[in-house]
Amino acid sequence: MKRSRIVDILDNPKIGEELNVKGWVRSFRNNQFIQINDGSTIKNIQAVVDLNSFSDEDLKGISVASSISVVGKLVESQGKGQSCEIQVNTFEVLGKADPEEVQKTVMQPKRHSLEFLRDQAHLRFRTNTFGAVFRIRHAASYAIHKYFNDKGFYYLNTPIITGSDAEGAGEMFRVSVFPPNEAPLDESGSINWKEDFFGKETNLTVSGQLEAELGALALGAVYTFGPTFRAENSNTSRHLAEFWMIEPEVAFNDLKDNMDLTEDFLKYVCTYILDNCKDDLQFLNERGINEDKQKPQNERQELSLIERLEFVANNDFERITYTEAIDLLMQSKPYKKKKFKYPVEWGTDLQSEHERYLVEKHFKKPVIITDYPASFKAFYMRLNEGGKTVAAMDVLFPGIGEIVGGSQREERFEVLKQKIADFNIPEEELWWYLDTRKFGTVVHSGFGLGFERMVMFLTGMGNIRDVIPFPRTPKNAEF
Repeated sequence: MKRSRIVDILDNPKIGEELNVKGWVRSFRNNQFIQINDGSTIKNIQAVVDLNSFSDEDLKGISVASSISVVGKLVESQGKGQSCEIQVNTFEVLGKADPEEVQKTVMQPKRHSLEFLRDQAHLRFRTNTFGAVFRIRHAASYAIHKYFNDKGFYYLNTPIITGSDAEGAGEMFRVSVFPPNEAPLDESGSINWKEDFFGKETNLTVSGQLEAELGALALGAVYTFGPTFRAENSNTSRHLAEFWMIEPEVAFNDLKDNMDLTEDFLKYVCTYILDNCKDDLQFLNERGINEDKQKPQNERQELSLIERLEFVANNDFERITYTEAIDLLMQSKPYKKKKFKYPVEWGTDLQSEHERYLVEKHFKKPVIITDYPASFKAFYMRLNEGGKTVAAMDVLFPGIGEIVGGSQREERFEVLKQKIADFNIPEEELWWYLDTRKFGTVVHSGFGLGFERMVMFLTGMGNIRDVIPFPRTPKNAEF
């Protein structure tokens, strides 16, 4: 008999139908009631054993975390907590689980700390929390691909191994076949990269943006969605060494077009999750509310998870310049009462506390800030008239601050060449990037969205390690 998924049974229950369900046992009560979950939904289905048909010996292999196959008839439930259940005709224990070993793991049916769950990342998928998180992560990934496909974008696979540093930050993982401490040296005593596999020094990419621009300047509209890497020795709740980025690039789009695209895109993803992940969202929403109750009043979220998603989906984003943002912050009560931890002055980057004030207190809607000082923005952002600011944009969300960064790209050859020099980037590393400005250069724009940052927003999880299956962080590459 063909296996039926639990999500399909519960979405469209056909009372009286003979079914086969396979999954893992979540609980087994009174030697009669088996709660089974197969990962297709956060909900379990109850299978009821007729005690007159099966002996204790028959049932001894059934325990929490064991895998089981059940064949039986779907009937209306006689008890509370479920609308339908399966009357068991036959069953088979597919894989046993030692109850004593289960007690040492995250599969023990009790509440566990997220730290404990991270230590057993190979098993945490079995929990309600992480089942919900990773189903939503999948749905968000699908929504992103669907959005860009439906808008006529082309999916571009940019290199994971690169010879350039898109951000100019220098925090990259080196790729080399040289044995440790045995790299050949040149006459000056430096490593002779010409003898390495690629004939030059190479690294894992921090961004696919520069290569995506090349695609956009021929295909019109492209997007990347792939792994990126940063060797930043930061062990915070917001940093990973390996993460995924979505980076669209569009020819002929200026900064306004870029803002319009970004707003439409983010609203689409939030709406898709609200419409298609109701059970998982409701579970995580209640989880967040209960967690907030344990926090001091000043640390609690003003909006629940579902309210935050609706906040983005249903509000037009406010658009202000960086200069206007600084003025608003300097007129604010927190600034006048010296409640901001970080200084507010023109020429410094905004901190999360400033961004959240603008979103959650002042405008009460998502905010896009544009025209940042050129001094702390990347070399590829278009220089505005006057030379002090660039055509950059950051999108700010409630509870999280900045979620998207983007810009109109510098399309003018001479200006870009000078900016590369000003940033002390060797021109020979980016000759190909400069070259595109010689052959039919056009205005073009794009943005970057850290996928894990987005999944944090969509799930309400407070630590980025909890929205990627196997986190890579300093001193941690387990699993």
